[in-house]
Amino acid sequence: MKVAVVGATGMVGQVMLKVLAERNFPLTELIPVASEKSVGKEIEFNGKNYKVVNLETAVKRKPEIALFSAGGDTSLEWAPKFAEVGTTVIDNSSAWRMDPTKKLVVPEINADALTEEDKIIANPNCSTIQLVLALKPLHDKFGIKRVVVSTYQSITGTGVKAVQQLENEYKGENGEMAYPYPIHRNAIPHCDVFLENDYTKEEMKLTHETKKILNDDTVLVSATAVRIPVVGGHSESVNIEFEKDFEVEEIKAALKDFSGITLQDNPAVNTYPMPIYAEGKNDVFVGRIRKDHSHPRALNMWIVADNLRKGAATNAVQIAEHLIKVNA
Repeated sequence: MKVAVVGATGMVGQVMLKVLAERNFPLTELIPVASEKSVGKEIEFNGKNYKVVNLETAVKRKPEIALFSAGGDTSLEWAPKFAEVGTTVIDNSSAWRMDPTKKLVVPEINADALTEEDKIIANPNCSTIQLVLALKPLHDKFGIKRVVVSTYQSITGTGVKAVQQLENEYKGENGEMAYPYPIHRNAIPHCDVFLENDYTKEEMKLTHETKKILNDDTVLVSATAVRIPVVGGHSESVNIEFEKDFEVEEIKAALKDFSGITLQDNPAVNTYPMPIYAEGKNDVFVGRIRKDHSHPRALNMWIVADNLRKGAATNAVQIAEHLIKVNA
C-alpha cells in the first residue's frame, strides 16, 4: 500500500501525516510530494525517513492512494494524471467539489456512494464538513427547511502566512500580511474572495456543498463567514428551521448517537464547545442547543471542530480508510 501525500510540507499535509500515523493507517510506503524547492528534503514518518519528491516522480511510482492538499490548480492538472495510472485521489482543494461527475464525501454521511470507478474524490470545505455532520441526523429525523450560519474561522484555514501575521502583530512587529487588515484584536468578515452577489466564495461553498452532501437541493443555506484571531478550529453559530415539530431532548439524542459527533451541552457547569478544546481532536463538537423562541420549529446551536483535522486531514484519511475496508 503506497500512499502519496501531495503538499506534504504544508499545514494540512503535515496534519495528514500525523493523522495517518495516529490511526495506524496500513501503508507500506509513504511518498511525500511537494514543490520543487522542497524536493530532496527528508520527512520522518513512523520512525523512517522519506525523501520529498516532485509530482512527476510520484505519478511514476503509481501509489494506490494520493491525498492532495496543494491547491486547486495543482489538483486540476495532476489529479487526472494520478487517476490515469490507477491511483485514487482524495483532493482537499475546491477544484472538484461541485463537479457533477465527482463525489463530495463526508464518510459518516455518504461514503457508501463511492465505487471503484471513483478515482478522484473531493474532500469538502472545512466549515462545510462540521456543519453537515451536525445537520445530517437532524435532517433525517425532522427535515431541514433552512439554515442560517455564521462562522468564526481560525486563521490556520488561511495557512502559514496568516499564522505568521498574527504572531508578528502579537509582538508588535511588521511583516507580510495574509489579510487586508490586522487580525490581532479584530474580526474580518471576509473569507476567500467576494463574488458578484456580494457573498464570499467561502459563504457560497457552505450553501452549495451542503446541498450536494445531503443530496437535497431543497435545503436552503445562508452564510456569513468571519475570520477571527484563533488557531484551534472553526466555530459556527447555526439557526435551523425544521419541517416537523421537535423537542430539544430529541435533538440531543439524535446528535449523540451520530458517529463523529461529541455533544458538549451543559450550561449549568459552563460546558460548551470551544476551539481551545477541539484543537488536535478529530470529532465535531456540538452544544448551546436551544429552541429559537422567535420561531416554533427553529433551533439554535453552536458547532466547533479543528479545521485542519476533521475539516481537512482527518476527513481525507477516513475516506481512504473506507476505500481500504470496502476493497479488502
